[in-house]
Amino acid sequence: MTVLRDADLAAAFDHAAHSYDTLVAANPGYHAHLRRSARRLGLPRTGKELRVLDLGCGTGASTAALARVLPDADITAVDASAGMLDRARAKPWHGNVSFVCAPAEALADAGVRGPFDAVFAAYLFRNVADPDAVLDTVHDLLAPHGRLAVHEYTLSGRPIHRAVWTAVCRGLVLPVATALGDGDLYRHLWRSVVDFDTVDRFTDRVRARGFDRVRALPLPGWQTGITHTVVARRAAPAAGIGQ
Repeated sequence: MTVLRDADLAAAFDHAAHSYDTLVAANPGYHAHLRRSARRLGLPRTGKELRVLDLGCGTGASTAALARVLPDADITAVDASAGMLDRARAKPWHGNVSFVCAPAEALADAGVRGPFDAVFAAYLFRNVADPDAVLDTVHDLLAPHGRLAVHEYTLSGRPIHRAVWTAVCRGLVLPVATALGDGDLYRHLWRSVVDFDTVDRFTDRVRARGFDRVRALPLPGWQTGITHTVVARRAAPAAGIGQ
């Protein structure tokens, strides 16, 4: 199968929203890994007086990780799936968390404006048709020296890690998802990871879009070599530009 894109992908997420939290909860370390990636933003203390964009928030798991790590930050959480956002909004949040329904490619149209001190994007970039365009948008939304953390399935490039990913999807994830009526979405999940950048290719992509201090950090457990946090910083303008 080909991967899903745009409206087809949003519709698949809408349909899967009712069971999404149950399925991801079966993934060992899922929420702890998100919190680890949120900490890797390296933001000070509790995030007081900072603005953070959670791009591709889904049902709010990544939002919850940010709120746990940065309880005083002003968090704007965005997703293209209305069904996933309905689930996210129904959860208890402090008043400093807000939700916006919009695709990552059309944030300005939805009133999402920078500057943000940080952008967190979990499981987003392999789902967009033009990752470079979304990285450009993120770059423009960040304040100078603003932080980016991408928590993503980005394979190492080693055959063993691709084999483990495929075995987990075919042996566990797809049978359960198919029984729940969401086989198309989770076949997309498997295929989108296989077809997406390796972690080295993705870090090169981030660096090419005007970010510096780009690093790929592994996550522990069975996802080693499969899921990484790619952290980066918006480079400051060169001296004299714009003056």
